[in-house]
Amino acid sequence: MNALPTRVLVVEDDDVIRELIRLNLELEGFEVFTAVDGRDCLDRAAHIAPHVITMDVMMPRMDGWTAAERLRADARTRHCPIILVTARTQADDQRRGERIGVDAYVTKPFDPDALIDVIRGLVDGAGGPE
Repeated sequence: MNALPTRVLVVEDDDVIRELIRLNLELEGFEVFTAVDGRDCLDRAAHIAPHVITMDVMMPRMDGWTAAERLRADARTRHCPIILVTARTQADDQRRGERIGVDAYVTKPFDPDALIDVIRGLVDGAGGPE
């Protein structure tokens, strides 16, 4: 397939985790952009038009819950799949994500290959007719 690379916006305030995700995705051929918190995500998402967003929940300035709600409310980003990548593992947290409309919930610590599989599954599932 000669399609352009899949654009992923990685939203994570921890430098080490953000770089781990970025490196693993780039090694798999994804085009990766990064943001350090929810506000940075909202600023970048409308311009980047990512195919998928991975987002931490607990971040400064704007948490992932709020950012995901705003992404869903914006016509430009409403249909972009969102994967929450978080240490928050309680059932209430997962239900909150479902209410917001996130597409997947990956708990930390996570296997980078498993995250890549989730991203591919969402991108392939959202492909639609060519």
